[in-house]
Amino acid sequence: MTDTNNASYLGKLNIKELNEMQLATLNSAENKTDIILLSATGSGKTLAFLLPMLANLKEDQPLVQALILVPSRELALQIESVIKQMQTGYKVLSCYGGHKREIEENSLVEPPAIIIATAGRMADHIRRNNIDLSAIEFLILDEFDKILELGFLEEMKFILQSLPSVKKRMLTSATFTEKIPEFVKMNDPEMLNFLSEEALSPEILRIKTLLSPDKDKLDTLLQLICYANNTSTIVFCNHRDAVERTSNFLSEQGLVNVFYHGGMEQRDREVALTKFRNTSSNILVTTDLASRGLDIADIRNIVHYHLPLEESSFTHRNGRTARMGTTGNVYVIYSDEEKLFPYITDNSVPFELPAKLSIPDKPKWSTLFIDAGKKDKINKIDIVGFLSQKGMLKKDEIGLVEVKDFMSFAAVRKSKIGNVLELVKDEKMKGKKIKIAIAK
Repeated sequence: MTDTNNASYLGKLNIKELNEMQLATLNSAENKTDIILLSATGSGKTLAFLLPMLANLKEDQPLVQALILVPSRELALQIESVIKQMQTGYKVLSCYGGHKREIEENSLVEPPAIIIATAGRMADHIRRNNIDLSAIEFLILDEFDKILELGFLEEMKFILQSLPSVKKRMLTSATFTEKIPEFVKMNDPEMLNFLSEEALSPEILRIKTLLSPDKDKLDTLLQLICYANNTSTIVFCNHRDAVERTSNFLSEQGLVNVFYHGGMEQRDREVALTKFRNTSSNILVTTDLASRGLDIADIRNIVHYHLPLEESSFTHRNGRTARMGTTGNVYVIYSDEEKLFPYITDNSVPFELPAKLSIPDKPKWSTLFIDAGKKDKINKIDIVGFLSQKGMLKKDEIGLVEVKDFMSFAAVRKSKIGNVLELVKDEKMKGKKIKIAIAK
């Protein structure tokens, strides 16, 4: 790849220059076949592995040339979005569970140059002979420690043993692990370790422990969120049922929130994350699924409602805040019956809540669901124009707009939402009648 290509890609991403980690990865990839890249969440690992991958693609190769395996569908979609924003000219396809496999099969008829996939869906396509794997030379395992955890091992082994032509491998993670199975076939890999040996300074990442008088801890969580007072907060639980129970409790107390876990339908997951991103909800209750790969800016608070089961989980959860030069707060809620591990106590200070706290005001934004997306030739400009002209909204009354393949979302001032729905109910967008409603 030429410097001109790199400059073009960076320009498309509005990035002025590569950081030290990205430059080191690019230089290493020119000389080494296999690389292990360790770097903190939010440091730019995606671009670090995409640039050398793109340098290895051949324009005249009609088959799949690169495979990126990821632990979650959200991470797959995020990487796909970055590649598309770079305008590489190469076809890219995300393959993941939660939507119809037939959609992917139709796209595979004309093979993409790059596939981004979760392990289960990729293995399914291989077993169905949907993909010719013979030309895949570049393999990336993003968040490899998570992918290789128990439960993914057999699928990963099957996938990697099905790839006959891999020449370059790159593994990335935000935490260190020595457990790399033999079937990954790393050949004398170069270790690029950009993980800081010291935790972020207390001025940047403020970790606080909060003793709950009750074993249940729900009332303490409620008071803590009232204390946070409408700043963006992620509440981590260890299990899916606890996520929904906690979310329901907060809703019953008058706190607008959304929940997110791996057992939800894809559309429901996208709605939840969209509402959190556009501040229709400032509270996200979730499992560790949200501890990796989500690109959500300006998260102020991380709450460990359940204690993390291991240190790497603690690290990844906390990595959602204090990113790219910002500061963040981490709160660990525990009861008398729970033991705080040294990796928590060594870097934290005790915290007590003020005596009197009230439920914060509800968010000022609501989210519109629009039943059309990229596949319908709809883009952000179309939606903003439609809401401005037909919905009579001013510029500051329209918030974040997100366009997916088959649906879109737009944040609108809550005080205007009813009037907008009435004004647009019989209107057409790009000549088509499209369903628009408040996102559920």
